[in-house]
Amino acid sequence: MNARKSGNRLAVLALLLLCGGLVSPAFAQEQPVPSPREQLRQDILSEVAAIEVHGNLLKKVCRYVRPSVVHIEARKKEGESLAYGGSIVDEAGSGVIIHHHDKDYVLTNRHVISQAANQDIKIHLDDGRILRPTQVWTDRETDVAVMAVEAERLIPAQVADSSAVEIGEFVLAVGSPFGLSQSVTYGIISAKGRRDLQLGRQGLKFQNFMQTDAAINPGNSGGPLLNMRGEVIGINTAIASNSGGNDGIGFTIPINSALNIACQMIDDGKVSRAFLGVVLDSQYDSKAAEKLGLPMAKGTRVNGVTEDSPADAAGILVGDVIVRFNNQDIEDDSHLVNVVSLSPLHVKLPVDLYREGKLMVVELELAVRDASVK
Repeated sequence: MNARKSGNRLAVLALLLLCGGLVSPAFAQEQPVPSPREQLRQDILSEVAAIEVHGNLLKKVCRYVRPSVVHIEARKKEGESLAYGGSIVDEAGSGVIIHHHDKDYVLTNRHVISQAANQDIKIHLDDGRILRPTQVWTDRETDVAVMAVEAERLIPAQVADSSAVEIGEFVLAVGSPFGLSQSVTYGIISAKGRRDLQLGRQGLKFQNFMQTDAAINPGNSGGPLLNMRGEVIGINTAIASNSGGNDGIGFTIPINSALNIACQMIDDGKVSRAFLGVVLDSQYDSKAAEKLGLPMAKGTRVNGVTEDSPADAAGILVGDVIVRFNNQDIEDDSHLVNVVSLSPLHVKLPVDLYREGKLMVVELELAVRDASVK
């Protein structure tokens, strides 16, 4: 009896499974099919996740650097004397807090604070405090300035090696365009090694700018350019513009150069320009490069070497073509002059040479050519 009941149950179960297998495709076909618009919405939600990750990174970088960026106001005199047509103007700019020898300083551009007395400079911190510099150093030839400040709980920025920055890297510019403090813009590094720029009244002698399309406007001067790790790679300095506003061409001083100048001024009260000791060939061109076996007229050819100079000590010879200096590609003779002048002292630097059909690398330490800080 029990065996018969069990057999009936198995027969009913088999029938149900068979019926389920037969009807399940019909049920599946009756499920609602999303409209093209609904499907597009689902695709957007699934693919936007990668962009949101990038956006979240930008938000975190902005929060991380805010305490290290300052807004600067300077009341300065223009002209020789108020009695003879001079005037008082208010300048707004930006700056970034740095740390050197256990003390805090504000790094900025010279043109932001020049002609202003210490008591006429206000440094606005992100937490609302207002500081005045206790000492100011400026360098006319590079437009770098640094100010000593005294306050507790200052947060210096992290700094990267700007020589490692590559064209195409994403960057953030932070500053006070048109007086709007803590503004952030986004872009890429568009070019490196920009020089011979006509920058209004600044007349900078030594130029080796990075170029960015991150929006830089009046008031951004002195503020930091950052990589996606929240590290300072440059000090925003100037724009190329027909309108006076951002046209997508901004220039920033590489932080390696800016810190080199700033630290020299803090430590020595002056800037010691570097000296290589070579005479360069202004006639070096593509034809000369072709004769030497170089694919193009990059670099600069040595026409003479000063006795007992760093170049002489390193074994650089007349006829050598310097193609790289301190890990920077050299475009021509004026570019080498700029790069050498902005390079650090008292450290060994690599120099890539082309000699008799072969590439070689020598190391040297630059000598000092003194120049007073103005």
